Amino acid sequence: MAIKPVIYKVRVSLSDLNRNYYDALNLTLAQHPSETLERMMVRVLVYCINAQPELSFTKGLSAIEEPDIWVRSFDEKTELWIDVGEPAFERIKKAANQSDEVRVYSFNSKSDVWWQQGQGKFSQLKASFYRFKWEDIQLLASLVERTMDISVTITGDSAYIATESGECDISWEVLQAV
Repeated sequence: MAIKPVIYKVRVSLSDLNRNYYDALNLTLAQHPSETLERMMVRVLVYCINAQPELSFTKGLSAIEEPDIWVRSFDEKTELWIDVGEPAFERIKKAANQSDEVRVYSFNSKSDVWWQQGQGKFSQLKASFYRFKWEDIQLLASLVERTMDISVTITGDSAYIATESGECDISWEVLQAV
């Protein structure tokens, strides 16, 4: 029998001061059996950073041909492709050919090595790359509850996140912007 995903309900009070975007989000996330809490919370954070009315989670790890998060037009064209983690060059190249905009957010302890090894090839692509500090993401994951209310305030290249369990500041580095 297959292991089922764990379902999380996250209510987000979002204030993005960079874009003057404010929203109340009700997110339901399915944590794939092979997904860590760190990766799941990076998906939530990245969703908040890129929040817009048409943004949605995909089937994620259950559908390898799809990104983690995307914006699709009414005619099924991918306008924004967002991957979380350290995807292979070929995957990002394919994404850049299929969508108007590609963003990749890395966060792992191996993120530095991944970027150093792929930077030459990645620079040829029409894609933006960002990196979170692994220690910050671990702290964010320690705040997770199955049902939670969080407040996310984004300013500059950082997000202040407050939950009932605690709070943390998460900053990110722009590795390549297009």
